[in-house]
Amino acid sequence: MVDIKHPILSISRQCELLGLSRSVFYYQPATAKEENLRLMEEIDKIYLKYPFYGTRKMTEVLNEQGYEVNRKRIKRLYQLMGIQAIGPKPNTSKPMKGHKIYPYLLRNLKIERVNQVWATDLTYIPMPTGFMYLMAVIDLYSRKVISWGVSNSMDTDFCCSVLNEALLAGKPEIFNTDQGSQFTSDAFTDILKKHEIQISMDGKGRATDNIFIERLWRSLKYEYLYLKRPESCQELYKGLAEYFQFYNQERLHQSLDYKTPESIYSIHKVAA
Repeated sequence: MVDIKHPILSISRQCELLGLSRSVFYYQPATAKEENLRLMEEIDKIYLKYPFYGTRKMTEVLNEQGYEVNRKRIKRLYQLMGIQAIGPKPNTSKPMKGHKIYPYLLRNLKIERVNQVWATDLTYIPMPTGFMYLMAVIDLYSRKVISWGVSNSMDTDFCCSVLNEALLAGKPEIFNTDQGSQFTSDAFTDILKKHEIQISMDGKGRATDNIFIERLWRSLKYEYLYLKRPESCQELYKGLAEYFQFYNQERLHQSLDYKTPESIYSIHKVAA
């Protein structure tokens, strides 16, 4: 893809021609021990099927598969991957110190138009020598992926940049997230407030509150990441760009009466 020693084109120009962010070109995956990487990938596959598995049950399943692991280690990997079992838990409603938690606004809400509700989340992506994180913003009515980005960390600046990119395409009435520290941060919520967008947050540990984006992660991983394992960050970025174009413009969704997200989004946006 990008040739560092190209005789004519600079790295910046090559990235521009490829539609590749220069920052992505310089990203290096977060590293971990090889055994942990194998465990994390297996955890990810099991979690996609059974998101209600906590660390205790996950430890048992992995031990049955031949991995000699204890619950303490699995807890640490859950935290590193940014996942937790769905379902209410004791003492989980306490917000991070200094961060405001907003109410969940989607309960019993009928979503009947585009740009009524957007949602976002982060997911772990396995790489041959480490791992990355993917964030995407979707429109819940059309299921269209509005914006996305990859990073080797889940920091607030990264999340804010993906949000700002989404807002170049439009503005929702409500924006829904989980209670992750990135999304409850003042930097992130201030952007939403500046655009007069209502803020909604899932109940902690309730992935079902953000079910549409969880379905997106499952489709992405089984239709792309687990079939065509990217070998580098540049290859990952290019593959994600191709997948999301396919997802938005070609993939037929049963829930959309076998139409594409882009067709639903465009028609209803014009009508509005």
